[in-house]
Amino acid sequence: MNPGTEVQIKEEPVKDLLVKEVRIDWERISPESYVRRIDALQGLECLRLNAPVTFLVGENGSGKSTLLEAIAVAFGFNPEGGTRNYRFSTHDSHSELWEAVRLVRSVRKSSTGYFLRAESFYNVATAEEEYSRGPGGRPMHFHERSHGEGFLALVQEQFRGNGLFLLDEPEAALSPQRQLTLLLEMDRCVRENAQFLIVTHSPILLGFPGAQILSFDDGPIHPVTYEETSSYQITSMFLNNRERFLQQLLDD
Repeated sequence: MNPGTEVQIKEEPVKDLLVKEVRIDWERISPESYVRRIDALQGLECLRLNAPVTFLVGENGSGKSTLLEAIAVAFGFNPEGGTRNYRFSTHDSHSELWEAVRLVRSVRKSSTGYFLRAESFYNVATAEEEYSRGPGGRPMHFHERSHGEGFLALVQEQFRGNGLFLLDEPEAALSPQRQLTLLLEMDRCVRENAQFLIVTHSPILLGFPGAQILSFDDGPIHPVTYEETSSYQITSMFLNNRERFLQQLLDD
């Protein structure tokens, strides 16, 4: 990708998004940084968001979570998750990319927001319970539920309209049925002018109507349709001809 490249799906205007563009100043990233070796990000200067729900898809290690995390920290979220008011750390693993990220925002201010990672949900749930014990707080008991139940309960408790919500592989905590419930919660929020950026491998979540899907596979970030995602294609092949699919896979 050449310097100055913009990634987008369409030119026609969409309703006012809380975050419209993600810009990267490569001069603020050291020459030795591993971020420079991520194929999907090389040379990217502007990523334009064109829908209330944007999915980042691609193989493991393709840079999806690295970019999502950088966006989250640049927006003011705690690197391990939570709201912009959370300040806790069990292990600093975020890259320097966030320091090079500049977000082009709407004049409309968000009234809420959340960064939620399946891998660090335990730490966020612990912080949620501690903060809820403060003055005026309503005690939360996420650890008394299963991982998936606690994850979904947090979504239902914290996600509201006019907010920015960043989710990193939420399907890791949710059954297929609970993923459908998450879709309903997302739709509720989107109808109230919320915005979502989601890293996912789930063909269920990727089916959200009108979503922008950006692939990190095969070079620079580029838009794809739902049917072009590997999550859909592999799941479809498996479900439509499971025995033949497995026989070929295992024989190979």
